[in-house]
Amino acid sequence: MNKHILNTEVQEYIQQHLHLDPAQLALKKSPFKEVSSQEIAEQLAGKKSAEKKIPEWHTSSGIYFPPKLALEQASSAQTAIYKSKLIEGKKIIDLSAGMGVDSYYFSKKADWVWHVERQAELSAIAAHNSQVLGAKNIYFITGDGVNYLRETQDKWDCIYIDPSRRVAGKKVFKLSDCEPDVTTLLDLFFEHAAFLMIKTAPLLDITSGLSELRDVTDIHVVSVNNEVKELLWILRKESSGAEPNIHCVSLTSQGEQHFSFKISEEKALQLPCYSDVKTYLYEPDTSWLKAACFKLITDRYQVDKIHQHTHLYTSVVLKKDFPGRIFNVEQVISYKKFAQSKEKRQANIIVRNFPITAPELQKKHQIKDGGEQYLIFCKDQNEDLKVVIAKRI
Repeated sequence: MNKHILNTEVQEYIQQHLHLDPAQLALKKSPFKEVSSQEIAEQLAGKKSAEKKIPEWHTSSGIYFPPKLALEQASSAQTAIYKSKLIEGKKIIDLSAGMGVDSYYFSKKADWVWHVERQAELSAIAAHNSQVLGAKNIYFITGDGVNYLRETQDKWDCIYIDPSRRVAGKKVFKLSDCEPDVTTLLDLFFEHAAFLMIKTAPLLDITSGLSELRDVTDIHVVSVNNEVKELLWILRKESSGAEPNIHCVSLTSQGEQHFSFKISEEKALQLPCYSDVKTYLYEPDTSWLKAACFKLITDRYQVDKIHQHTHLYTSVVLKKDFPGRIFNVEQVISYKKFAQSKEKRQANIIVRNFPITAPELQKKHQIKDGGEQYLIFCKDQNEDLKVVIAKRI
């Protein structure tokens, strides 16, 4: 951590050059003896990246940005705020704290937060930034989180851990392949806290995760702007063993939408039939699709599914509260008829349960991307290939 970067003149220089590409700035000669052009470029890139991901870091004067990888692996403000609503108790320990975004938002709810990070420089950066942001109730510990637990008798109300999904330079997705392997550490964790929150890769299969963990009471599938960002596993010491609740959570600039269910409820529901496309078409938020909640949607929102494997829904009456994208259907035609048309189109393409990919369709039919119109390629209840022409509501 080069503290000269925090000098007023260096900070002003970075602010004045926010319009530049960091790569271009790295090629320029640094006007400062103690700070290289590469270091300035790294700070500039960090500040730019933080603008949407963690706005408080972007707007606060004197923030020191860590290397690119640490910033990429950090939680966004939106997901960190959501997690802060889930923690229980007054004493929280973050065992893989990184640049400290989660710890910072935990500190707004808990009385005390322990930030444990094995990279000394990253720990120092997080400690500095917490002072800038006014968080005075965070303890900073440099070291391995698991070793720290093994060496202390202290207890907390909640343990939070985000195991590394990058091992030996490669990405891993199976829970037991991450570092640390939390599946072997549950006894240790429960010696120090009765409540455990584990963040895992969005690609982790929920059924697989349940087979590797125990005492799971809740699973939160969190999407941001229709992209699944996090799977959060809540474990409670000596839980009743009841079937866990799965929470589909959609975070957007308009707020939050929630949908909770149990896997047994989804399996038990029998759909009477599938439906032709009606006045409105619905594409569920990605959190629902990740959670494999396909049938309960029809019951909770009174919409019809158009095919067993086409995860699109329809209704005559508009369901404004449906979590996901809603379309006003203008026309439904066969794919054969669409393919025979010579009409040039500009549209957004959506593909669901269709044998041709979106890029292939765009190229084959010379469809220009963009505009207000949507072309939704799908298979209907009769196994026929259809094109739904619609506009988003």
